[in-house]
Amino acid sequence: MQTAIVNLGTILNGEWRDPYAKGDAILMQDGRITAVGSVSTEQLAACDVVIDADGATAIPGLIDSQVHNTFGDYTPRQKTVGFLESYVHGGVTTAISASEVHVTGRPKDPEGVKALAVAAMKCFEHYRPGGMRVWAGSIILEPGLVEADFAEIAAKGVWLAKAGFGAVKTPYEYGPMIAWARQHGMVSMVHTGGSSIPGSSGIWADHLLAIKPDVSFHVNGGPVAMPDEDFPRLVHESNIALQVCTAGNLRTTLLLGDMVRKADQFDRFLIATDTPTGSGIMPLGIQYTISHLASLTDMPVEWAIAAATGNNARTYRLNSGFIAPGKDADVVVLDACVGGTKKTALDALRNGDIAAVAAVVSDGVPRFVGRSRNTPAPNRSVRVAQCRLPMDFSGAAH
Repeated sequence: MQTAIVNLGTILNGEWRDPYAKGDAILMQDGRITAVGSVSTEQLAACDVVIDADGATAIPGLIDSQVHNTFGDYTPRQKTVGFLESYVHGGVTTAISASEVHVTGRPKDPEGVKALAVAAMKCFEHYRPGGMRVWAGSIILEPGLVEADFAEIAAKGVWLAKAGFGAVKTPYEYGPMIAWARQHGMVSMVHTGGSSIPGSSGIWADHLLAIKPDVSFHVNGGPVAMPDEDFPRLVHESNIALQVCTAGNLRTTLLLGDMVRKADQFDRFLIATDTPTGSGIMPLGIQYTISHLASLTDMPVEWAIAAATGNNARTYRLNSGFIAPGKDADVVVLDACVGGTKKTALDALRNGDIAAVAAVVSDGVPRFVGRSRNTPAPNRSVRVAQCRLPMDFSGAAH
C-alpha cells in the first residue's frame, strides 16, 4: 500500500535536537516512510490514498512505553474491552508492555512467568488493535529464575523484562536477573517509587543504582513518587532511562523535566502513561503529559513530543518514533481544536490544551482521517483527497 500526506504546515520528526523536517509532504509505502519533504505529481498519482492535511501538523505516532496489556484488547483491571484501539484515537501507534502483571491468576513460578511472556508476545505478534503495534511479552522477574531461563525465552523472541512485582525479599535481588536479561539482549524495566499495589515493594535510588536496569519505570511515581533527593542521584550517577508517566506525580514530572535538561541528559527522558491501572484508562494521557511539560515549564513542546516518540524509540531499539525515510510509517496529524484560543497544534499544547487528532496512519495504513472520537474536531479540514481502495477512513463518530 502506498500512502501520502500532503499540504502539511509543520512536520516534527521526533528528534529533539533538530525537531523540524523541511517540506510539506510524507510518502509511505509497504509500511515504511519512503520520502519526507516533497512528493511529485507522478508519485501522488501512484498512491492508493492521499491525505490533504490543510496546513495541519504531522508528528511521529506516539509510543506509550508503559501499558499494562493482557491478552487481546481487554483489561481486567478496569474490566474494559477495546482500550488499546481507543488509545489509537489519542495518537498512540505503539504500546510497550509493562509486563502482563494484570492477567487474572497470573503465574508466579519460573515456568509460569516464562510461559506468560511467550504467550503474550505471540498474542500480539500479528494482532494490531485499531492499527496499534503492541510489543507484548515482558517476563516478570521472580525468584528461582536462572540465566538459562533468559537464554531460553530470548531465543523465542521475548526481549522485555520487568522487575517490581516479584516475590523477592529485597529489590537488590533483582540485580543478577537484570544482568542476565541484559546479557541476552533484553531491555529491563524496574518499578520506581512507593508500592503500587498491596504486596509489592517500594523501590528507590539506592536500589536502582545497585541493580542497574535499562529503564526506571514511572520515576515520577506510580502513583507514589520517591523522595526528591533521589532524583539528582539518578540523573547524575547513572545512565538509566528515566520514564515519567501520566498516572504519576505531576510535580515530580516537572521537577525531573527541568533537571534532565540542565544536566544535558534529555535523551534519557521518556514519556508514557502507566495505564490501565487504578488511575484508569487514558487514551489522551501522553498528550496531557506533553501539554503539562510544555505549558507549566519552559520545556519546548517539540522536546516533549520527542520524549514520547524518538526518545522511546531509541531506548527500546524500535524502528518507529521518527519521521524519516526507512522508519516505520506511523504518523499522526494534529491540529488545534475547534473552540480553542490557538491556531496550531503546537501552540495549543504550549497553552496547556490538548490537540485535536485529525488523522492516524500506522504501518502505512490510514486508521481514520478527519477527526478522532476522543478529541474535539480540528480547526482545519483534514480529509482524504484520493482513495483507490474500497475502504472508509473517516473513523467512528462520537
